Amino acid sequence: MKNLLTLLAAVAAVSFSLSAGAAPDADAANKALKDNGCTKCHSIDKAKKGPALKKIAADNKGKADAEAKLTKFLTTGPKVKMEDGSEEEHKAVKDAATVKNLVQFILAQ
Repeated sequence: MKNLLTLLAAVAAVSFSLSAGAAPDADAANKALKDNGCTKCHSIDKAKKGPALKKIAADNKGKADAEAKLTKFLTTGPKVKMEDGSEEEHKAVKDAATVKNLVQFILAQ
């Protein structure tokens, strides 16, 4: 019984450390959002010219390809239709680590 409790405690500790390590860096994500001009069209919880980050997260919740889809979107600069009906090219983010953190941050909203 003691061995089982020790094993369960170890599994819980590893699980906690893995999930904590995967958490996005919110400060870095917010800085990247500002530095890349994302806040011109997006906010966390309100639609502007583009959708709120919470809406993007909700639309992608539970989808296995969500990270890949958002990564492609953020790195390729596709043409997007804005909330006001206008179209423009979405700015591409070049740094892979920044993109990974932004995607995780957006999906965590």
